Amino acid sequence: MPLLTRLRGGRRSARVLLVDGGGRVLLFRSLRVMGRPEAGYCWLTPGGGVRRWERTARAAARELAEETGLSVPHTALTGPVARTSGHADLGWRTGLFEDVFYLYRVSRHDVDTGGFEAHERATIVGHRWWTPEELAAAPEEVYPHGLAALLTAILAGRLPATPVRLPWHH
Repeated sequence: MPLLTRLRGGRRSARVLLVDGGGRVLLFRSLRVMGRPEAGYCWLTPGGGVRRWERTARAAARELAEETGLSVPHTALTGPVARTSGHADLGWRTGLFEDVFYLYRVSRHDVDTGGFEAHERATIVGHRWWTPEELAAAPEEVYPHGLAALLTAILAGRLPATPVRLPWHH
């Protein structure tokens, strides 16, 4: 069991790089601070918290279904392809955070956010599909940092043998 799961505070998350047939990745636009649009926005991959004793691949598949309406078996996910971790104080939780990223490819998908939880409905204000070039020039912050380069490598057929370590973003 990773050290992070034994620590108090913080959070372990499983996330998905959902890539369509056009080589674009799905991201959600989110308020940085709930209820405070003046604090700005950022873009995030689908995903969320790993439940106690849940494996990250199962959590990633569960979160993908809840947030996008796309149900796939956890065994259909590729990865993990990347990880990032570090300390953060997000107001609602403080401590060591870890995000684990999986890859799933679709030819096309119409996003259904009907499975959003209350906090997601309160913070996520939209979604769109991004090319690596658009990610590199995004006017708002994109999490995880390094996503454009990782997506470029994956689209070029360079799937990492071990998870790529991405820089922490807080």
